[in-house]
Amino acid sequence: MNWIEAIILGLIQGLTEFLPVSSSGHLEIGKVLFGIDASENFYFSLAVHGATVASTLVVFRKEILCLLKGVLAFRMNEETTYVLKIIVSMIPAGLAGFLLRDEIVGLFNGKMNIVGSMLLVTAFLLTAGHFSSNRAKPIGWLDAVIIGISQAFALIPGISRSGATIATGMMIGNRRDELAKFSFLMVLVPVIGANLLELFTGDVTDTGTGTELLLAGSIAAFISGYLACRWMISLVRKSKLIWFAIYCAAAGLLTILFG
Repeated sequence: MNWIEAIILGLIQGLTEFLPVSSSGHLEIGKVLFGIDASENFYFSLAVHGATVASTLVVFRKEILCLLKGVLAFRMNEETTYVLKIIVSMIPAGLAGFLLRDEIVGLFNGKMNIVGSMLLVTAFLLTAGHFSSNRAKPIGWLDAVIIGISQAFALIPGISRSGATIATGMMIGNRRDELAKFSFLMVLVPVIGANLLELFTGDVTDTGTGTELLLAGSIAAFISGYLACRWMISLVRKSKLIWFAIYCAAAGLLTILFG
């Protein structure tokens, strides 16, 4: 991996982690195009994912501090209830990741037909969410479970996590101004947990990415992630996801045809 590849992959990770186009799918495409061996760039993957988590923490710093303050009051209040709903939403993806880990890992092997097909699924979900009625109801307990199930399916490369969760929330009538925040906050613990798990149990080698490339990719991922996160919040409120549906449909077809 060279400087240009590190920066491009960092930008891809940061942008696609929050925009509804599937970061896992685009990283798979990027690795195939650049001919990168993921096993030799273990720390790079951890670094760019960590950078996007950091960008989320910065964007939602006020909300996170408010939630922590409410939870640390050690009583049932609005903030504690919200955090519990986030925890409930994590359960489906956690179970899927634990029970189907080998099957999921097996999908990340450069099979472009799978990535392309799942990008088409993402396009369908975004289109359905765009044309759903806006009933503007708050996110309830059952809603959290349903949104969590959609996040579990997003473990498949090509299905956008943010796209699937936000579109699902739209389809069941949740308030759009709440969906982006809930979607981004519900992924923080799973992403951090998955990275720590890979750090302590993964097949780490001494080959691959140098410190300067880790920094370049991380900085690119942080900046692009911050901008994409802020942009996505605005897009959800304005219901402009149909353009990403068109993009995912085109990208999916091209990936299948030329992959």
